[in-house]
Amino acid sequence: MVRRDRSFAALNTIGLPPEVSFRRPERPVMQPVTLEDGATKIMTDLDRVAALTTYPDASLHEAEQRMISGGVRLLLVTDAEEQVVGVITATDILGEKPVTFLQRYGGKREELRVADVMTPHADLQALRLHDVEHGRVGDVVATLRQAGRQHALVVDDSQGAPRIRGIISSTQIARQLGHPVEGDGRAHSFAELEAALVAAPA
Repeated sequence: MVRRDRSFAALNTIGLPPEVSFRRPERPVMQPVTLEDGATKIMTDLDRVAALTTYPDASLHEAEQRMISGGVRLLLVTDAEEQVVGVITATDILGEKPVTFLQRYGGKREELRVADVMTPHADLQALRLHDVEHGRVGDVVATLRQAGRQHALVVDDSQGAPRIRGIISSTQIARQLGHPVEGDGRAHSFAELEAALVAAPA
């Protein structure tokens, strides 16, 4: 039963100040790491940071702008039910994939969609959260090197339906190890990153 013996007082209001901005969540501070540190230190935890997504029919320009505004280089590609159907990276957009697609199928670059250059679900590999929690930064570096990839998805399959829990980026690893990244935020080629990691402190 709802009690009706309490009265509520309206809160004071103010006019919205001119030139007002708005708060954004602070980006997690990237702590320095060594190759011997726990691998979770270089994982973007999607329990704490919202994943940025796009749709298969979004234009490449829209996907690129979403990456720029979010300060990321990878978007999860989802369907209408928010099921992950692939990923798209800045390299997919800015590299050879658009050129190759146009050479094969024709058309104009502005007509290209995310689905044309993304890595589809069937071609994706992921790490298990359990293994990342018990692994080291150096183990993840070795995994990325073996796969020849700049990113890795981390899946939590410990409780019911598996979900993507984290994203690991070679660019973030380089930054946390204290190695410079190109001014526009682009990752080194993995060969360059690997060479830098050889000299990283243990």
